[in-house]
Amino acid sequence: MRSGPGPEDLVRDHTVYSCVMGSRAFGLATEDSDTDRRGVFLAPAPLFWRFEKPPTHVDGPLPEQFSWELERFCELALRANPTVLECLHSPLVERVDATGRELLSLRDAFLSREVLRTFVRYAEGQAKKHAADLRAERPPRGKQVMHLLRLLLSCRDLLRTGELVLDVGDARERLLAVRRGEVPWEHCETWMTRLADEATAAAARSPLPPAPDRARVEDFLIRTRRASARQPDPYDEVPQGLAH
Repeated sequence: MRSGPGPEDLVRDHTVYSCVMGSRAFGLATEDSDTDRRGVFLAPAPLFWRFEKPPTHVDGPLPEQFSWELERFCELALRANPTVLECLHSPLVERVDATGRELLSLRDAFLSREVLRTFVRYAEGQAKKHAADLRAERPPRGKQVMHLLRLLLSCRDLLRTGELVLDVGDARERLLAVRRGEVPWEHCETWMTRLADEATAAAARSPLPPAPDRARVEDFLIRTRRASARQPDPYDEVPQGLAH
């Protein structure tokens, strides 16, 4: 029996879904924008029977590439993790198989009013760090502030409509002005506060359910693991002399 696949093998051979994220998915790309790739891989079930378990996430192998094992991805999505939820709604899908398509069909099962807590809390936490940097006379981080505003816009509209749309649409030029440092921090801070208040008001009458559909997601995960367990271990070698 082999020691098992390397992290890059899991991404290369077992990715069920991958997409482009970052500025290119948000409609905020410029000439110098990177291509951020995010994905989900399904580690073969037999790998979990070993003492050394498969990784929950993998960096690479491409630059700016990051992937989660399916169970970890679902766990984070059920917690309304902003980064993971947005991956499921990228308009730039690069790779998807049958398991990935079923995962995408569950997008609504992950969405709930919990996004108010996670999206806004993350944005407010990062905003406090930025304000502290300014007090310490560190250089402003316009790109980060732009994405915090974008996240709050997305959260507000998600709570209002029940749909997570990544493209910033008409807000593009205003957000890019923030990135270029053309908008004073005080104005950005006021905008963030207003967006957080609007998101809170939207949550009270949101079409989203109070909590995600955990049972539906868990059923998908169990069925997927069972199907994988019925497949031969791709990393199991047959000893010489036993092969026919």
